[in-house]
Amino acid sequence: MDINSYISGYADGEGCFCVSFQPSSRHRFGWEVRPSFSISQNAERSELLYVIQDKWNCGSIRPDRSDKTLKFEVRKLDELVTKVLPHFRSFPLQSSKQKDFERFAAICELVGSRSHLDKDGLIKIVNLAMEMNPSGKRKYSGSEILNSLRTDERIVYATRNCGEHEVPTCTNGVTTSPLSQQRTQ
Repeated sequence: MDINSYISGYADGEGCFCVSFQPSSRHRFGWEVRPSFSISQNAERSELLYVIQDKWNCGSIRPDRSDKTLKFEVRKLDELVTKVLPHFRSFPLQSSKQKDFERFAAICELVGSRSHLDKDGLIKIVNLAMEMNPSGKRKYSGSEILNSLRTDERIVYATRNCGEHEVPTCTNGVTTSPLSQQRTQ
């Protein structure tokens, strides 16, 4: 049996490429980008979830309380980039979910290249994510995220020297104050 093609077919029906956004005071523009891949299955038929976890050597399996299934999930960016993306590039999905995968892969690569730390990069990520899973539920709309982006600030860790357009941080956390306030202090 060709297990890799089987995994792709299974993911085509039961998998989800997701990019969620969480408000965060720790992040430069006020939002954390969270890409993840998951597959759900009833507990009594969950063998394949463990096969995938073993084959890819990544991810976790946990109960999903929302629908009483088990969920195999990969959330770590390095695992998404080194395990999940290569699999689906080598064994593409056969449904329209392939377009979601392509957008998801682009987002993972943008986050991996740290583009989410640049306003234009984050805007691109938000727009790509809003094109994914059109029938899915979203906690925040693209316009809510884009209209709430903080501007005119740069977060820097205390171990680095601050430049003219950077905001110093404390050593045990992150502070973000607009540059306009910092310049007047």
